[in-house]
Amino acid sequence: MRNPQLNANGELHHLLSLDGLPRAIIERILTTADSFINIAAREVKNVPLLRGSAVFNLFFENSTRTRTTFEIAARRLSADVFNLDITRSSTTKGESLLDTINNLTAMQADMFVVRHATSGAPYLIAKHVAPHVHVINAGDGRHAHPTQGLLDMYTIRHYKRDFTNLTVAIVGDILHSRVARSDIHALTTLGVPEVRAVGPLTLLPAGLPEMGVQVCTRLEEGIKDADVIIMLRLQNERMRGALLPSAQEFFRNYGLTPEKLRLAKPDAIVMHPGPMNRGVEIDSHVADGAQSVILPQVTFGIAVRMAVLSIAASSQRMQ
Repeated sequence: MRNPQLNANGELHHLLSLDGLPRAIIERILTTADSFINIAAREVKNVPLLRGSAVFNLFFENSTRTRTTFEIAARRLSADVFNLDITRSSTTKGESLLDTINNLTAMQADMFVVRHATSGAPYLIAKHVAPHVHVINAGDGRHAHPTQGLLDMYTIRHYKRDFTNLTVAIVGDILHSRVARSDIHALTTLGVPEVRAVGPLTLLPAGLPEMGVQVCTRLEEGIKDADVIIMLRLQNERMRGALLPSAQEFFRNYGLTPEKLRLAKPDAIVMHPGPMNRGVEIDSHVADGAQSVILPQVTFGIAVRMAVLSIAASSQRMQ
C-alpha cells in the first residue's frame, strides 16, 4: 500500500509523520534546509518559491514557536499566509473539522499546517482534501511532530555531521511526547546506532525495544558517554493520574544539572524542543550553558519548515 504522504512518483506530498518516511526524503529535506539557512542575513529575505500559494495555519492547540516559525517560513517563501483564529472559528459552533477544511479549500487554500489535540487529525484531513492541497502536521495529540523531529535532526547534523557514530539520549516524559516519537523514528532511519530512552518507568511507553531503543531508568546510565542529550518537559496537560511523586522529585532524579552533564562526552550537545521548565527537567546553568543548542534549534526550525513547505509544493508541479 502506498505511503499516504507520498504522491504516485514517490515525492513528498503531505508531511504527516516521520514513521515510514524514506531516508532519502528526510535527507533531501535536511539538505534543502541548508540552502535556506542564511536567508535571514540577506537584505531581501524572501524567495518566490510559493508565490501565489495560500497557506492556512490551523492551530487547534496553543503554540508559539511552531506557529510563528511556520508563518515566517511561509512568508519567506512568498506565500499568502492566513492564521485561523480557532477560538472564533465555526468549529466552536459545532461545525465539523472536515466541513471547516472544505470551506477553506473553497477559498482557494493550497496548504494546511495543522496542529490538533487528537492523534490522527492531520491524516483524516489529508485523506479528504482535494488532490492539489497539501497537509503538514504541526503536532497531533501524542502521536507525531514531524517538523520538530526534522529540525532536531538538522541540529544534530549541524553540530555532529555524521549520524552513524552517535549515542543519543532522549530524557523525560517520553510516554506523552510526540516529539520523542518523531525523533526516534528519524534517528533510527538515519542510522544512529544507539538511541536511549531515559525516564521513570511510569513515563516510558511500551514497545521501545521493538523500535530499536535502549531503555534506561537511571539518568546517569542514560546519558553516560552520550553525544546528544534531548531533554523533554513534563506534559502535565496530557497526564492522567499521579505518574510522579512531584516535580521536585523528578528534578532530583532526572533533571539535567552541570554535574550530571559531565557524565556525557565533553563535546555533547544539549537540546530541548521547548517550552522549557527550568528547575524541573533542566537546570538554568545547563539551558544557558556552552553545550546548549536550544536557541539554534529554533533558528534552524525556520529553514527546515521552509524546506518542507517548498518540497511538498514542488510535488504538485512535478505530477
